[in-house]
Amino acid sequence: MVLCKLSALLMTLGLSSVQGSQFWSNTGTTAGWDTFTHEHEGTVDQVTNVVYKGSTALKMTQIYDSSYTGRYHSEAVKYNAYKKGDTGFYGFAFRLQEDWQFDPAQEFNLAQFIADFSDLNCGEDYMPSTMVWILGDQLTTRVKYGDVCPTSSQKIKTFSNLKTVTAGEWHRVEIQANWQSDNTGYIKLWYDGEKVVEAYNLPTNVGDGRAFQFRVGLYANGWHDSGYKGTQGTRQVWYDQIAAGSTFADADPAAWS
Repeated sequence: MVLCKLSALLMTLGLSSVQGSQFWSNTGTTAGWDTFTHEHEGTVDQVTNVVYKGSTALKMTQIYDSSYTGRYHSEAVKYNAYKKGDTGFYGFAFRLQEDWQFDPAQEFNLAQFIADFSDLNCGEDYMPSTMVWILGDQLTTRVKYGDVCPTSSQKIKTFSNLKTVTAGEWHRVEIQANWQSDNTGYIKLWYDGEKVVEAYNLPTNVGDGRAFQFRVGLYANGWHDSGYKGTQGTRQVWYDQIAAGSTFADADPAAWS
């Protein structure tokens, strides 16, 4: 009886109770997350009209404002997603709005691992490690390593032009990472079931061992970092079937419900 009640509670929260070795999962609901980022006019909404699987999905929206100088995050946040030394799989399904403007090419982040380093007092605050984004219509990811402080010691390896992303249809992303600050780490990334990154014997994390968050959502970082381009000032991305675990199936949006 207790297990039945627990399973019912987790389903209400949009979480999966028993999914092999899943660490956590969310079926496109606003329940069950640790927090959200809604910078400026950004929103995170639970919707039922556009879904990948089941009955709900998350819609992230950001709106450009020429008088605003801050950043443009609209994300769902899961704390303590990994720390140095961990190995895991992380996955999500996403969909760009049907009329997404790819040209002129600009960066829009889709997911990231991030931690707060402001206590180090070296000019760094929230710093992402691995990010997944599109530049124009090209899928891109990265790893970050080195020392957090001084910030000049941070190093980045970018994996560019992985696949062409299309608008108005659902896509799947899965990441497997062994998070190490020396050359024993590795990272793999799949897009719609195709492995597009497989890199071994490289550092995948900074030396600091604190826990990183996992965030899915629209971060219009190009608007802040390089200025507004094009004519599409409202951007929307939908997310569904977000999960982490110890096997590929745990994180694959198509493999669990």
